Amino acid sequence: MNILKKIFSFFVSISLVLFFTLPIQSKVVGDTIVLGAAVSLTGKYSTNGEHTKNGYNMAVQRINDMGGVTVGGKSYKLDIIYYDDESDSGRAAQLAERLIKQDGVQFMLGPYSSGLTKAMAPVTEENQIPMVEANGASRSLFTKGYKYLFAVLSAANQYLEVAIDLAVEKNGGNPVNIAMAFEQDAFSQDVRIGVVEAAERTGSTIIIDDKLPKELNDMAATLAKVKATKPDVLVVSGHSKGALTAIRQIAEMKVDVPMLAMTHCDASKLAKQHGKNAEYALCAAQWHKTLSYSDSFFGDGQQFDKEFTDLYGYAPPYQAAESAAALLVYKAAFEQADSFDKEKVRDALAQTDMQTFYGNIKFSDAGQNIAKPMVLFQVRCEGDECANRVVAPTKWASHELVHPTPSWSTR
Repeated sequence: MNILKKIFSFFVSISLVLFFTLPIQSKVVGDTIVLGAAVSLTGKYSTNGEHTKNGYNMAVQRINDMGGVTVGGKSYKLDIIYYDDESDSGRAAQLAERLIKQDGVQFMLGPYSSGLTKAMAPVTEENQIPMVEANGASRSLFTKGYKYLFAVLSAANQYLEVAIDLAVEKNGGNPVNIAMAFEQDAFSQDVRIGVVEAAERTGSTIIIDDKLPKELNDMAATLAKVKATKPDVLVVSGHSKGALTAIRQIAEMKVDVPMLAMTHCDASKLAKQHGKNAEYALCAAQWHKTLSYSDSFFGDGQQFDKEFTDLYGYAPPYQAAESAAALLVYKAAFEQADSFDKEKVRDALAQTDMQTFYGNIKFSDAGQNIAKPMVLFQVRCEGDECANRVVAPTKWASHELVHPTPSWSTR
């Protein structure tokens, strides 16, 4: 009996050694390629986390319905393992470890927000796991020498630069006075850097440089300064909650400012929550449905907008569009590599040069998309219906900017 136990123990030991030393194969189960994603389904980023997940899922469904991914002459479906990162960077990093070490995922999709992407990127990089991300725009992501990170969206410092350029253009090419209020997260601080650089480039002056409170629920102090100093443009970046707070309090305090430009105001559904109080706000966007990019999966932006709305019951913000585009990039890379070897797929991702309904995608050596500019749209209302009208950059605009914003006394 003791001999049998020793033999059994020996074979168990050998099996464990083999299990932990043999290379983990790509996460392909039967005819399904399994990707991993930690997404904010609860917490302060839950609204945009839902948009992210819906974009991923819509693209997976469309790719699968159109024949899937062809590798080695065989067709494969896509699937995604999701976990809720609870809008917490520590949790996001833990879940990246779990997806890789426990679930065996070899190909990752990014979370929502720059902060959470920055938390996950060191984990995927250390494990040499490709990650195509669609919602982390912090430029610091592209300064660390990452080789496995690829972002389909424009970098954060580009978000509101176009607003400063537009304000200068509307001021006859002359410098303007700028007021700004920013959340203290990585994304918003990069947006701030872009505004500061645009101010320097145009000779403009920053007369208010405020921090938004942590809970993003009160910017009355900043708005009181705006009323007193009368800047030419007010820029705000505080994700969806910050945009909602800005519109609510600007209306309550009857703050007149010629131009208001913000991030994330399409995703926060300003018009639905604040009606005409949101009119004339300028929103920085990665994408808009009226842009003329197209692909064979979703057609153009108008078609994507219609199909997304039919599926989820609301119009897609750019977070959903860029998330869907991330799956199109993965499909192209798998097929270009004709392999599930993660190094070959990484190399194929690095060589990406394609157009999607969301925009052109081509990565720099740092993994940044260098082929797609930002846009600004303006909220315009007719009766009780409000819509987004692309107004900048001027040469690509579908509508003319209303400027200056009408005063509250004349609305």
